Amino acid sequence: MAQAYRATTELIPEVPHLLKEDAAMHSRFTTPSLAVLALIVLPAAANAQTATPALTWGPAPAVFPAGARMAVLQGDPSQPGLFTVRLELPHGYRVQPHLHPADEMLTVISGTFLLGMGDTLDAARTTVIDAGGFGTVEAKMHHYAIARGRTVVQVHAMGPFVLTYVRPEDDPRNGRASGDASY
Repeated sequence: MAQAYRATTELIPEVPHLLKEDAAMHSRFTTPSLAVLALIVLPAAANAQTATPALTWGPAPAVFPAGARMAVLQGDPSQPGLFTVRLELPHGYRVQPHLHPADEMLTVISGTFLLGMGDTLDAARTTVIDAGGFGTVEAKMHHYAIARGRTVVQVHAMGPFVLTYVRPEDDPRNGRASGDASY
């Protein structure tokens, strides 16, 4: 079976200079160019930071155990097409084994996300993804999750969003009340 989950938490190494330039030419053209670039980019960056709207958080859909909050950043998860959402999970929050029909790209914004593969939730068999970490879960791969500390995870995928629990009795819509560690 192909590896269904890939995590990337390493920093990209610096790219070595591939071309050798004459130092005099480099300083003669680079310094004025950088000054002009700074005059153009810095005001635009300042405007971009102030123009970013605040996220609107609300309860996560009922397919998630109670206690999670969700904000939509891009698209409409209920419709076909790309979407990006953030999930805010309290400490100890668990999502029982489930699958999705599309690949899921995960970025941990804050906290620690424990991701495991298989049909049974087992905290000892998870991959720990810290803030800044990225991973991909392939379509139809059975997986589960646990939040360590208050955790915010960004999910990017193709809609419509569908979450199917491996065991129907784990679906919160079938009577489970919360995503706490008691299951």
